[in-house]
Amino acid sequence: MELFGFNLEEIVYWHWWVIAGVFFVLEILSMSFFFLWLAASAVLVGVVHLVAPGMPWQIQFTLWATLSVIGAVGWRFYKKNNPNPIKSDQPLLNRRGEQYVGRTFTLDKPIENGFGKVKVDDSIWKVECTEDVEAGKKIKVLSVDGTILQVEAA
Repeated sequence: MELFGFNLEEIVYWHWWVIAGVFFVLEILSMSFFFLWLAASAVLVGVVHLVAPGMPWQIQFTLWATLSVIGAVGWRFYKKNNPNPIKSDQPLLNRRGEQYVGRTFTLDKPIENGFGKVKVDDSIWKVECTEDVEAGKKIKVLSVDGTILQVEAA
């Protein structure tokens, strides 16, 4: 049988390794962990075909498809059940807004109609409060909603 002008009966082990290389390049470009399983499966089928060179192309493709699905579904299952397997000593390092929860700041400008701004360290944050607060008063950060600090008068 021919596919794109290539006789499938003539597939040898290194063809699978070339296919794996293409999938590895696609994985590097996409960073999705999807093509990784296709590539790993192609490497394994290439190794199996190297050990058993008389394997028909139908079995090779079936083995490749089965291993690819097992790898992709297994990875999804693993990620779902282990959302954050690596524990950090600084879990809020790249979540700057959450670092401010519990801290108290002094308002430079008043909070009017429930919204205002406060200078925190080297940046200015939009704040939301249930009550209006005068400039110069202290506010305490309760939570973060995206880029808005939820505060209360301290």
